[in-house]
Amino acid sequence: MKISVIGASGYVGGELLRLLVTHPKVTINMITSRQQAGEYVHRVHPSLKGFIDLKFSPMDIDKIADSSDLVFVSVPHGSANKIVKDLYERDIKIIDLSADFRLKNPNDYIKWYGWEHPFPDLLSKSVYGVPEFHREEIKKAKLVSCPGCMAVTSLLAIKPLIENDLIDTNHIVVDSKIGSSGAGAQANAGTHHAMRYGVIRPYKPAKHRHTGEIIQELSLIANREIKVSMSPHAVNLVRGILTTNHVFLNKIISELELWKIYRHSYPNEPFIRFIKDKKGLYKFPDPKFLIGSNFCDIGFDIDEDNNRVVALSASDNLMKGAAGSAIQNMNVMFGFDETDGLKYTPLTPV
Repeated sequence: MKISVIGASGYVGGELLRLLVTHPKVTINMITSRQQAGEYVHRVHPSLKGFIDLKFSPMDIDKIADSSDLVFVSVPHGSANKIVKDLYERDIKIIDLSADFRLKNPNDYIKWYGWEHPFPDLLSKSVYGVPEFHREEIKKAKLVSCPGCMAVTSLLAIKPLIENDLIDTNHIVVDSKIGSSGAGAQANAGTHHAMRYGVIRPYKPAKHRHTGEIIQELSLIANREIKVSMSPHAVNLVRGILTTNHVFLNKIISELELWKIYRHSYPNEPFIRFIKDKKGLYKFPDPKFLIGSNFCDIGFDIDEDNNRVVALSASDNLMKGAAGSAIQNMNVMFGFDETDGLKYTPLTPV
């Protein structure tokens, strides 16, 4: 299958290429970058030297559409919508890694992103790209929108609690910690080493845009509007996310019952692992042991005194939070083995 990647010079684009160059079912046909057009890919992504000899091309929608079975769009939020629309009209399958088609309600773009969506009719045609939630829809989709990295990590931990009607859906608190690669490759005053190293820095402690995705997807499961309070923090990692999700039970439940509920919610999911050990240092999910993999690790603890479940989840933000999800979605769309190109154990130690 021939694929192209639009906007491949950033961290997510580079991670996509890392996965695609060894994928058994695809050939990379064209790689675009506005800033790096004409440059060899390995000069921007040195780890790919010897794996790919292509140069970045300027974007030519007609040329891409004529020579591709699938196009990954990996450009910043607000820049993808016109590209996706042009490709969609040319009857090409698309996986979009921006936020431009994640939300179904056009008014949510005004609320969470501060701009009016230019193509609201396309929102209903996009499938939210979490196979653990929407696998059957993804199989038939022409346009898949990959989730936000903190959103998907949190969603996977909370889903079983919502679908079993176990918690107060008006009081869900998501505390997320994310590494520096989540800020992207473009530098700013807060990302250079002297300012980024050693931090635990809250940012957007209220109204972070990934909140909208969490509300949307969990409300669909609950069949009613739920409420989520999310606060992210930048921490001293390059890759990785840990979400600590605080939810409050509406019934008494034992640890064994909760284990059964989680396992029943994710039967045979290839990229969900449950982590809750009684021995050792690493009793709960830890992003340190997920780097380079597409797994989301999930665990929990019960606070009986306050009728609270602490649902913990961890992922690599560039993998399950971005490029890994994109490849997983591609595999589902085209009927490949869902683990093709993703059979990597996490790197450790890092």
